[in-house]
Amino acid sequence: MLENFEVWFVTGAQLLYGGDAVVAVDGHSTEMVSGLNASGNLPVKVVYKGTANSAKEVTAIMKSANNEDRCIGVITWMHTFSPAKMWIHGLQELRKPLLHFHTQYNKEIPWDKIDMDFMNLNQSAHGDREFGHITARLHKPRKVVVGHWQDPKAQKKIAVWMRVAAAWADAQDLRIIRFGDQMNNVAVTDGDKVEAEMVMGYHVDYYPIAELVAVQDKVTDAEIADLMKTYEAEYEFADDCKEGGKNRGQVVHAARIEIALRKFLEEKGAKAFTTNFDDLAAVDQLPGLASQRLMADGYGFGAEGDWKTAALFRTMWFMGQGLPKGCSFLEDYTLNFDGENSSILQAHMLEVCPLIADKKPRLEVHPLGIGGKNDPARLVFTSKTGQGVAATVVDMGSRFRMIVNVVDCIESKPLPKLPVASALWVPQPNFEIGAAAWILSGGTHHTSFSYDLTVEYLEDYAEIAGLELVLIDESTTIPELKKELRWNDVYYHLNRIM
Repeated sequence: MLENFEVWFVTGAQLLYGGDAVVAVDGHSTEMVSGLNASGNLPVKVVYKGTANSAKEVTAIMKSANNEDRCIGVITWMHTFSPAKMWIHGLQELRKPLLHFHTQYNKEIPWDKIDMDFMNLNQSAHGDREFGHITARLHKPRKVVVGHWQDPKAQKKIAVWMRVAAAWADAQDLRIIRFGDQMNNVAVTDGDKVEAEMVMGYHVDYYPIAELVAVQDKVTDAEIADLMKTYEAEYEFADDCKEGGKNRGQVVHAARIEIALRKFLEEKGAKAFTTNFDDLAAVDQLPGLASQRLMADGYGFGAEGDWKTAALFRTMWFMGQGLPKGCSFLEDYTLNFDGENSSILQAHMLEVCPLIADKKPRLEVHPLGIGGKNDPARLVFTSKTGQGVAATVVDMGSRFRMIVNVVDCIESKPLPKLPVASALWVPQPNFEIGAAAWILSGGTHHTSFSYDLTVEYLEDYAEIAGLELVLIDESTTIPELKKELRWNDVYYHLNRIM
């Protein structure tokens, strides 16, 4: 999917130094963009859109970027001194993510050869500060990357922003299907859907489960047989789920549900969905296996009507597509108090994505004990170990808040009587502070989790979307977090009334 996008590269210049200087700037820029694309470090193609030498040219480029669906963002670089007033109207027009690349063509100063001609042409140290001033004065959301264009470290920062910009573009036509409503009177997983569409772009639609049942009833035996072969190729099977086993029929029912759910989402053009175990009608079982497999293919998912987590999972999956370790919907399930080794078991009734599995998942059928339906099929596994990020978006009334916690997944003990997929983690900076900070911030019991993404990805996303960001990591203390939350309340309150 990333191959369907492009990022535009625009170089700031002016005609003060003559046409020959602009030709030189253009040549340097062309070489740099070619080098960036050839580096192998960028997931999205960079397209050079030339030099911008006047307000009229800047505005035309920015308007074109807005109207080009393939363009997911703009990289600007001031090769020479580019007067910032000529960028005002263009920046006001730009609705795509912006990255300001503070770099220069030459890596080092040519100490023995530098002269006034060189000085007049190579003024990124000057021009980028002029550009930085106007973006700050305009309060323009942007990412600033500092480093030489050939430096892999700088390229990797650009790559993070590209993945986030692509996920932002994907979210602008992200349709979420809700089967059923919010579970009971749960507050934290609900929110203002109109405001969410205004701020984050995605659209939430309700559909009665009966419409899914109508699709389910048309699934053919041949379609089910083909999907069962896929199951058998990809997973270990419990003996009672194999051909002739007592629970084979429940696996067949699960396959029927998955086929119907995929067809339904494809027909509606939806990229995410939610379920509710209180609203299943003629669906045989809670669609746990279907949810697990659909998440692995990039569909967003939220349990119990949690549309915000469904959207966030889709966005985080989109950012991390092609990366090796995986992501999942998770829930804080139960606590393990063990002194300095205290941890939190992450699981759910069924719906944990197999992308995070440590080993080949095992397909099993067991009673659920809730929802009043037949025994559901599910993939059972434990997660990989290692560091990851857990994130959530909550509606604070005056704004949306994204809460991000860096966590360390550790090895879990066996769960012989709890046949679900699970992870075990310790929130940073430690169990006590991490859990308290999450609660003080108003975090949900559902999270979208990734091994591949880092805090930088979610910082970039919050910047683009205009979300409040609360970070809980190794440096977090409760007194400082409380101050931050109070300051944020004042800031967003003042912004709202101004």
